[in-house]
Amino acid sequence: RVPDYSGVEQLPDPPSQPDMMKQMPAITVFVVTLGWWFRDRDDAAAGAGGYLWRTPYDRNGPYPDGTFVKGVEGAKRIPQRNGYVISEIGKPPDLVLEIGSESTGRRDYTVKREIYAEYGVGEYWRFDPSGGELHDAPLAGDRLVDGEYERIEIVREPDGRHWGYSEALGLEFWWIWDESGINEGALRFRDPVSGEFLRTYEESARAAELAEARADFERAAREGAIERAAWIESERLARLAAEGRAASAEAKLDFERTARERDQARMAEMEAELRRLRGE
Repeated sequence: RVPDYSGVEQLPDPPSQPDMMKQMPAITVFVVTLGWWFRDRDDAAAGAGGYLWRTPYDRNGPYPDGTFVKGVEGAKRIPQRNGYVISEIGKPPDLVLEIGSESTGRRDYTVKREIYAEYGVGEYWRFDPSGGELHDAPLAGDRLVDGEYERIEIVREPDGRHWGYSEALGLEFWWIWDESGINEGALRFRDPVSGEFLRTYEESARAAELAEARADFERAAREGAIERAAWIESERLARLAAEGRAASAEAKLDFERTARERDQARMAEMEAELRRLRGE
């Protein structure tokens, strides 16, 4: 169980990287996408930007670009510590991610690989937006087996995309072409069950906007239907009223016509009787 970090002194901020802006798209995808995917699990969390220490007294620990842990109650409180302290959490991260950069690229796939294995990190993934100029490959992963890392199989598709399966996430890591043009490659995750890519923040925002627009349209359509139904009903009532008035007028005319015909018949009888009396 993660401790309550309210009021606890935060870990110091790691030193800033000169090419951090180039790393941010992939870091954002890692944190936001996995945060959404595991949103209903309190025991799973993805974080970024903090130190990874064995104890609160460490001062020389690495500061990975991304960490992921699961199976720890209250895992979503870990970011409140501004880092990951293994002795406090009770276990190392299940996964660590490093994004290729000019300042630390070579160190990521050499020295840090040994450090994370020593720390007991279950999976160590490396993503290079440049396609392998900063790391030894566009995408690479290692899985800890008996205290040592073994390479995770990376598949290269004919169109140049790379992907590998993460047991820690139950998802596939993908290196794909970045359509925005900010980087050469973009980090994505895919669900192997559905075969669908998980939505990025931008895609989720667009989906939310479309859903809101659709809801507005349906609401307007419903309101328009109600207004039209009310108009149709008012027209029907007006028609019935007019028909009622017409019926009343026709009935009055029938009554007057009948009365007139009756009076004419009575007058004719009286005139006939008068002629008969005069004849006698």
